[in-house]
Amino acid sequence: MTVAACAALVERADPDRFLAAMAAPVPLRLHLFPLFALNVEVARAPWVTDEPPIAEMRLQWWRDAVAEIAAGKPPRAHEVAAPLAEVIRDHDLPLAVLDRMIAARRWDIYRDPFEDQGHFDEHIDKTAGDLMWLGCLVAGAAPALEPAARAVARAHGIANWLVAVPELEAKGRLPLVDGRAEGVLALARAGLDALAKAKGARFGSAVPVIRTAWRAGPILRQALTEPGRVASGSLGTSEFQRRASLMARAAAGSW
Repeated sequence: MTVAACAALVERADPDRFLAAMAAPVPLRLHLFPLFALNVEVARAPWVTDEPPIAEMRLQWWRDAVAEIAAGKPPRAHEVAAPLAEVIRDHDLPLAVLDRMIAARRWDIYRDPFEDQGHFDEHIDKTAGDLMWLGCLVAGAAPALEPAARAVARAHGIANWLVAVPELEAKGRLPLVDGRAEGVLALARAGLDALAKAKGARFGSAVPVIRTAWRAGPILRQALTEPGRVASGSLGTSEFQRRASLMARAAAGSW
């Protein structure tokens, strides 16, 4: 699969990250799309079958494929694997983080609720946080930026999770530790607090990656002022506002 085909996959399945990546410099964009395509593949793996063992095998396939790439073996015969192998090797991406990001998707296979708030926070960090940090590494971020990058990802992950609550509930999952308005408010505050903690960070070349979270603040503020929007599935902005806000941040070089 070419990088262009990876981009098409991301455009269909993850339009926000696609738009943000398209606002990045071309060299970085070409390296982000295979990583984002991997995320699409593993995120949807638990949902393409009702048989948990099959879903487990799909995720294990990707864990094995990434481990083989990291070990220097030829990539498997899969449309995402070859361009992903180039990204992993060119940037020496850490296998432990890649593997953890994939393994975290096992939660989506089953119907068990989160054990507690800590379990939920861990899931957000292993999915949104690991993907954000891997993207930052591709962009050349210094190790010292990891806590700030993960803070932005925490806000982004919470915002996306709140948007997805109705769909997750319709599929029989229990997505929130506390589904009451109070629980929604607490999550929204936690996300906004995380954004505030990252505000002073100088992300430099990784700003285009951090910008993938550009909608997190508006969504979290909506949830904070109108928590009922979570249950009704009405979080978010218009398509015009969505694109215009991204364009404004890209033009300003901000996130």
